[in-house]
Amino acid sequence: MEYISTRGKVKPIGFIDAILMGLADDGGLLVPKHIPQLSADTLQKWQKLSYSELALEIFSLYVNNEIPRNELKQLVDASYATFRDDAVTPVKRLNDGTYVLELFHGPTFAFKDIALQFLGNLYSYVSRKTNSIIHILGATSGDTGASAIEGVRGKEGIRICILHPHGKVSKVQELQMTTVDDENVLNLSVEGTFDDCQRIIKELFADVEFKHRYHLRAINSINIARILAQTVYYFYAYFQLANNNQAEKVNFSVPTGNFGDIFAGYLAQKMGLPIHKLILATNENNILERFVQDGVYQPGAFRGTYSPSMDIQVASNFERYLFYLYGEDAQAVSAIMDQFKAEGRVVIPADKLQAVQADFAAYGVQNEECLDTISEYYEKYAYLLDPHTACGVAAADKLAVDGEVTVALSTAHPAKFDESIRLRSIEQTYPQQIQALFDKPQFQTVVSGTNNEIKDQLVKFF
Repeated sequence: MEYISTRGKVKPIGFIDAILMGLADDGGLLVPKHIPQLSADTLQKWQKLSYSELALEIFSLYVNNEIPRNELKQLVDASYATFRDDAVTPVKRLNDGTYVLELFHGPTFAFKDIALQFLGNLYSYVSRKTNSIIHILGATSGDTGASAIEGVRGKEGIRICILHPHGKVSKVQELQMTTVDDENVLNLSVEGTFDDCQRIIKELFADVEFKHRYHLRAINSINIARILAQTVYYFYAYFQLANNNQAEKVNFSVPTGNFGDIFAGYLAQKMGLPIHKLILATNENNILERFVQDGVYQPGAFRGTYSPSMDIQVASNFERYLFYLYGEDAQAVSAIMDQFKAEGRVVIPADKLQAVQADFAAYGVQNEECLDTISEYYEKYAYLLDPHTACGVAAADKLAVDGEVTVALSTAHPAKFDESIRLRSIEQTYPQQIQALFDKPQFQTVVSGTNNEIKDQLVKFF
């Protein structure tokens, strides 16, 4: 297994080099040179595996023996031993047609833990094996930062700097990042939006000389390891339904802003998992919904919503999908991305739009509709949705078809977004780990959103 860039100007590299490179040196995103194809027999054999056993089988297809299997197993087992549920990602039934895949049982109560516990352990492994320094640089709309910090805090040979938009994450998300007082952790609170933070990250990684001089490594979903780790729970959820004879036509409704989580589902589908429909659920920052409906990819005005982790206009993983939409034609992808940089929009032809609509359904959930869904499911089923999961459930309801089952990805514990939930007069009890955050001091530096100021902070820190 080798990895190539969506823009075609990086020679094929192995798994560990791909993880360390993060963003491809030509500005593109790394993808597998080929996607492993799974037979029906293999899927049937995997159906009874535990989460960790399944993760080991899937990772083994992409690691290409660069990590011996017994050592890879240790990494996987250590990564998921930190989860509070034995199933790691249990599936819960809400009604006959709707299930939720609970992805929030990790250390920071968010789905990002599933990939970042593994990636943190993987970076630590690579640092030890190669005696190398790893400086992680990431941006977060709320959950990635806390999960990434939790994955590497206190680990020798690793330092991590996380950018988050000042005042635009939930209080719990902010506290989970900024109450960490470890020498190898730096939190930068950027005056701007998440899109500003993400742009800075991509531009600093595109500065190849700076990236190599300071040993910068990526922990955002531009890193292919994040995507590979997230494919696992699509397989696991499907198998849980199959074991209960519920797998005739299974859809997944995915709350998404950065396109990483739903791209993982797309990859699972391309590997051979018989997903019926992938539903792309957005909020009022609905650039992806508009793309699926109209074939136009163009940022609109930023809107602050009750689901702040999805308040994203430019989806960093979108380029990976374009690569497959255009038949793995790196030259075509480069031209499209150059056009987007110059003009701020991409328009695809009718035949490509038809292909997009075969791959995805999409629905943008309005602010009040999100809260209505929280209220409805709490009253009907005594199940409390966080506002991002509520977007996934609302989209599932909107696009429901009789005889089909839809699994909505539950991306965070509702305690992380109490500000939104209290608007509907619903009171919840915080888990003890979250309640304890409110009594801790915070450590963060507020900075303007310029590349040079971020560079200055990084040089001092690293």
